[in-house]
Amino acid sequence: MVNMVTVAWSLISWTMKKAGFVEPCTVEIEVGTVMRFWIPSQTISKSTKPAIVLLHAFCADGLANWMFQIISLSKNYAVYVPDFIFFGGSTTDKLDRSPSFQAECLAKGLKKLGVEKCAVVGLSYGGMVALKMAELYSELVQAVVISGSVLAIEECMVSRAVEDIGFSSCSEMLLPSSTDGLRTLLSVTVYRNIHFPNCMLSDFLQVMFSNRNERSELLEALVNSYKDIHIPKFSQRIHLLWGEKDKIFKPEIAHKIKERLGNNTTVEVIKKAGHLVNLERPCVYNKCLNKFLSSVMIDEKK
Repeated sequence: MVNMVTVAWSLISWTMKKAGFVEPCTVEIEVGTVMRFWIPSQTISKSTKPAIVLLHAFCADGLANWMFQIISLSKNYAVYVPDFIFFGGSTTDKLDRSPSFQAECLAKGLKKLGVEKCAVVGLSYGGMVALKMAELYSELVQAVVISGSVLAIEECMVSRAVEDIGFSSCSEMLLPSSTDGLRTLLSVTVYRNIHFPNCMLSDFLQVMFSNRNERSELLEALVNSYKDIHIPKFSQRIHLLWGEKDKIFKPEIAHKIKERLGNNTTVEVIKKAGHLVNLERPCVYNKCLNKFLSSVMIDEKK
């Protein structure tokens, strides 16, 4: 039987390449580690467009997560969309599962692709890696936008978030093994109740939830105790672009992050949107994102 998610993903991939937005590229980060990037059809070495890097959430690959933003941003920016290690076409034989390792691989991959400076946009897990990139590679990252994410995962924060939603652990929530589990996850990540048939959910599980053991290790690496949490001083402008109805990381968390990070950080909340704000309200999200990125680029030219 044909997997409809595979068919849909192939159609999206073909459309992105045919329309000249992005095309796939596999980059060897080092021996034993490769990352798949979707890169501009016209490489940045031949373009004066500023570079934007889009970092995906935990339950899909880069293209599925950011397809609406790729279309919106490609006119004015050179858009790069990586798959994290153990997602999509990216893998490693290394044992490191930390966000720092993901950030290191991304920085090395972008350098090999000729990217010297970029703005980074991250959703959920991608937001955590985006902030780690900004901390470790300030010469590369000019600005950061994060949605539905946090500075660091604290044990009590994870317990509170997953228990409030009805899960016993972070892995149970983010690595569903059944259509019922996936349906429940979708119900807490979006504001509007969208019904998907079981056959489509089953197909999605087969396509998007490979490398389950390694991804479980990635989640374990996120959890820190309070004493291990270090809040760096970021030199970049940071914009927190949030769904008003985010049930996982509520908007109050965005305001607390702003308090910790100071005056270089701004908060913007999108109404009638949940955790997957960029997919649920793409037009509004794109408008807000483009406005912030435009202001960053104007400031950089001064």
